[in-house]
Amino acid sequence: MVIHSTTLRINVLSFILALFVVCFFTGEKAFAQERGKPFFQLAVKGKKIRAEVVQTEEEKAKGLMFRESLGKDDGMLFVYDREAVLTFWMKNTPIPLSIAFMDQRGKIVDIQDMEPFSLQTHASILPAKYALEMNQGWFKRNGIKMGDVVSILAAPKK
Repeated sequence: MVIHSTTLRINVLSFILALFVVCFFTGEKAFAQERGKPFFQLAVKGKKIRAEVVQTEEEKAKGLMFRESLGKDDGMLFVYDREAVLTFWMKNTPIPLSIAFMDQRGKIVDIQDMEPFSLQTHASILPAKYALEMNQGWFKRNGIKMGDVVSILAAPKK
């Protein structure tokens, strides 16, 4: 299948625009606030996810360190400026996690399991712009695999 650069550019711009709209132009009903962090409603294969979004270098460095638990369908979404091979570790993180690396369109390009407190690095096998950490096994339990697309749900009406 050939994807024309114009089509790809439109898909990328649509994903970025949707993220921008949810971030800046929707009411509080579009996301919850917990510990001052926005939680976005994402979806993949019909499964809803409540993801805390981290963007600053300080937030990314801390990630889920020192957290004792995550909700059943909760996670953390790491957002980067551009696609690159992303690397993560589990220093000071007591929760066993699975991580999905996604390209600029939200397509999952890699999924890996990570063990608590491990200093082993986990690098995406392909360049990624986003990483979504969930409880370990969440992706497998929900039948989510490489090639699936994570999307932002429309903001609820006020």
